[in-house]
Amino acid sequence: MSKVLVAYFSASGVTAHVAKELANAEGADLFEICPEAPYTREDLDWTNKQSRSTLEMSDPNCRPATTGCVENMDQYDVIFVGFPVWWGREPSVVDTFLTAYNFAGKKIVPFCTSGGSGIGKTAERIQTLVGPEAKVDPGKRLGGQISEADLKTWTDGLGL
Repeated sequence: MSKVLVAYFSASGVTAHVAKELANAEGADLFEICPEAPYTREDLDWTNKQSRSTLEMSDPNCRPATTGCVENMDQYDVIFVGFPVWWGREPSVVDTFLTAYNFAGKKIVPFCTSGGSGIGKTAERIQTLVGPEAKVDPGKRLGGQISEADLKTWTDGLGL
C-alpha cells in the first residue's frame, strides 16, 4: 500500500477544507505549504498590477520563501498537491514546495480549487518543475463543497 501525503496551499481556507477531506478519505498525512510572509488581502488583489501576488505570478522563476518542511519525504509514494488557481496555474509559493524536494519515483497528483477556472496545463508545468523521474497526473479541479465520498471515488479511479 502506498504512503500518501496531501500538501496544500490555501489563501482563503477553501483549499484547506478540501485538502483535509482528501487526507481523511485517503488516510494520508497532511502538510500545509505556508509562505514565510502570509498573504494579506492587499497582496491577493489580482486587479492591482503591483500587488504581491500579481508580481510573483508575473515572474515564472519566483519562489517565495516558505516555513516548515516535510519530514522524511522519502517515505511517500504519492503526493497530492492542492492549491487555488492563480492566473491559470498553481501559485508561485507552491512552486517553492515543488522545487524543494526530490520527487523521483513518486506520483504527484495536483488538485485545485476555483470558482470557475480549470486546472489547465498545470500538470505539464509541474512536470517541468519536478523533473522527468516523477510521474505527474493530469489532476483535477475540485469544488469547495466536495464530499469525502466523492473524493474517494476520484482517488479510487487513479489506481493508487
